[in-house]
Amino acid sequence: MSETPLLVRDVPEEALLARIFPLLPTAPSTLVGPGDDCAVIAAPDGRYVVSTDVLVEDRHFRRRWSTGYDVGRRAAVQNLADVVSMGARPAALVVSLVMPGDLPVDWVTGFARGLADACTPLGAAVVGGDLSGGDQVVVAVTVHGDLEGREPVLRGGARAGDVVALAGTLGRSAAGLALLDAGRADVDDALVAAYLRPDPPLAAGPVAADAGATAMMDVSDGLLRDAGRVARASGVVVDLDPAALDADRARLRDAGAALAGDGTELVDGWVLSGGEDHGVLATFPAAAPLPAGFRPLGTVRPAGDDGPGVRLDGAVPRRSSGWDHFRA
Repeated sequence: MSETPLLVRDVPEEALLARIFPLLPTAPSTLVGPGDDCAVIAAPDGRYVVSTDVLVEDRHFRRRWSTGYDVGRRAAVQNLADVVSMGARPAALVVSLVMPGDLPVDWVTGFARGLADACTPLGAAVVGGDLSGGDQVVVAVTVHGDLEGREPVLRGGARAGDVVALAGTLGRSAAGLALLDAGRADVDDALVAAYLRPDPPLAAGPVAADAGATAMMDVSDGLLRDAGRVARASGVVVDLDPAALDADRARLRDAGAALAGDGTELVDGWVLSGGEDHGVLATFPAAAPLPAGFRPLGTVRPAGDDGPGVRLDGAVPRRSSGWDHFRA
């Protein structure tokens, strides 16, 4: 007979925190960590970057698919990706967790382990946050990063003649979600894992900044949407080469066929519009060698009469440009 799991409502808040705190990652820049009114973080550069994201149960994840570990890792990664895509090193995260009383305590400690496993390789600490009760699980993360003397790499720095490049993969998270949604997780465990527990090359962000990246952002809402954001912020055309995406399409072909015949349209949609792969999209001067881990995807051209935007081999894309929080 299996034991009845210990639930959040059965544990006083301080006792729950006592289970969580030892699992959270620490870092040398943390001068005062969890347990006081505020954390204190060293900022030797004199500047810091800051961003925040929210995950809402049944909109961004489903507990029947996702363990606490999965959600903790995803929550950390989507915030860490924002920091590294500015060229900064992630330093500290503050995490707030809303949860129903019938949530198992093991789910919460798994969540903390997921946070730690995403943060520790980058030297980032979880330094505090908040717990609250609610009808569903909601996670809010605020992340701070250290520029370490670099200038921030903004979306608006791409210039005509630059090379567009990516560190990471495209479409795998979207394919994994589609397999889960169709009840076909058995088709490809790696794609399902790419959605549940993303592992993008986050260290590539500061490396790209040091290599002279002129513009940068992470691919969280789909290649077309995010490349379009770079294009509009920079006042240019980001022209993507469809052939540069062939390897991404090939990796997803079996999953597409499992869900939709030959799956060509489905696979194209995942590669061009699928979000949450969190690869690092950057532009570099044409004369600069691409840093290790980056591959060319296209070029930057001057905006014409039709204005800035993203193109596929010179043409305006026909398909949806990616994730929209209020239209998804």
